[in-house]
Amino acid sequence: MQSVRLWSVRHAHGFLRIYAFLEKYIPWIAPLAKLIGLSRAERVMRPLERLTKAFLFDCMMCGECVLSSTGMACTMNCPKQMRNGPCGGVHGDGGCEVKPQMRCVWIDAATGAQNIAGSGAELTTDAMPVLPPRNHVHEGRSSWLQVICGKPTVEPIRKFSEDDVVVHTPGSLENACHSGRFVVTVEVAPPDSADPAALIARAARFRGLVDAINITDGAGGNCHMSSVAASAILAAHDLIPVYQVACRDRNRIAIQGDILGAAALGVQNILCLTGDDVSQGDHPEAKPVFDLDAVSLLRIARGMCDRGLYASGRKLDKAPSLFIGATANPFVPPYTDRILNLEKKVDAGAQFIQTQFCFDIGMLEKFMLEVRSRELHKRCKIIVGVGTLGSAKALSWMAKHVPGVHVPAPLLARIAAAADQKAAAKKVCIETIQAIAGIDGVAGIHVMGHRNEDVLAEIIIESGLRQQQLLQIA
Repeated sequence: MQSVRLWSVRHAHGFLRIYAFLEKYIPWIAPLAKLIGLSRAERVMRPLERLTKAFLFDCMMCGECVLSSTGMACTMNCPKQMRNGPCGGVHGDGGCEVKPQMRCVWIDAATGAQNIAGSGAELTTDAMPVLPPRNHVHEGRSSWLQVICGKPTVEPIRKFSEDDVVVHTPGSLENACHSGRFVVTVEVAPPDSADPAALIARAARFRGLVDAINITDGAGGNCHMSSVAASAILAAHDLIPVYQVACRDRNRIAIQGDILGAAALGVQNILCLTGDDVSQGDHPEAKPVFDLDAVSLLRIARGMCDRGLYASGRKLDKAPSLFIGATANPFVPPYTDRILNLEKKVDAGAQFIQTQFCFDIGMLEKFMLEVRSRELHKRCKIIVGVGTLGSAKALSWMAKHVPGVHVPAPLLARIAAAADQKAAAKKVCIETIQAIAGIDGVAGIHVMGHRNEDVLAEIIIESGLRQQQLLQIA
């Protein structure tokens, strides 16, 4: 079956021509379908469609066929059910984060889209547009019958426009991002405790050093205090949180409710994530939800803020005012599709982007070259992730076990050869920050390191970023 799917991807352009022909002429038989009854026509067409499309495309019969927008690869084979991929956890060999033995279906989708566009053509969001979240009501139904009846199965989401923006009072992180100075954010994990004191103490270590503090949402599939509650606690103590929202654990109803709750409690910044695989966390038996992906969540969040509407279209009494971000990972395959995925997120309304750990400046420079060529850095602020661990062994473990992290072998060898590996890793991080600061289009850095707040604060100070900020403010 996999070999047939790859054959279909290789011949995606031909299949698209067949689809366009059928889409034009097949509605002619609509009167016949209505004559025999749509429910009877559905019973006839559904098994035939399932058999044909399963053989050619590994079709999952979502009832909202988007094969023409995904290179003739059925992306519903993605274990995260992503309509707009790939996720940031693809393995270095192209294997799926959740099922490493399976090739990421979004690699196939990008290959098929490239075959449709033509060799050497630049893939854009016109070829692979932003798609709306899945409508589960249609699951198992015939997409063919909808085409016969003249109903397009899925309409791509309209690109976000500056005309959509509602004037609001920006928060401090948004002001910092638009000030022109180099922005610094840091990541803090919520506690495994009902007592907020430890969280406040750890976050307060960065008071005056950073522009905002990210609060993770079940990172790695592990359970902690909820991100929305931890973010609200920081906001109540005059610290600036970035509330991370993962699609893995909640459906669109719960997520929208949490976004409203966060805004009501003083949170001004959110980061939209698809979420990590649960099987690698401390509750591997848990059921993942993935009702949305990061791109569709971005569009929903922007709709709430700028149009004052729920995803259902129902009007809000008071719209939230939020600075909305997303993530990017330039360091894992499919490399050529990472810019396209970033562009989708910007089209969906991302105002800032935070990347995965950067340990490879060369890869980042190539990524930023493409970012600048599409002028994406002018539409959102790119904040590059950096960090450190205490030894080469710890870094190697992270590279092997944390989805989406790439650590070059020469860097590991350099740290491993040092007499003081912790100091060497810290020095590498500072050197990386200084190199990143010189790359055109980068707006700041995002510092990460699990429960390593003292070292992260030292890195921010010793890299000169805090002094640099003070000079620029003065």
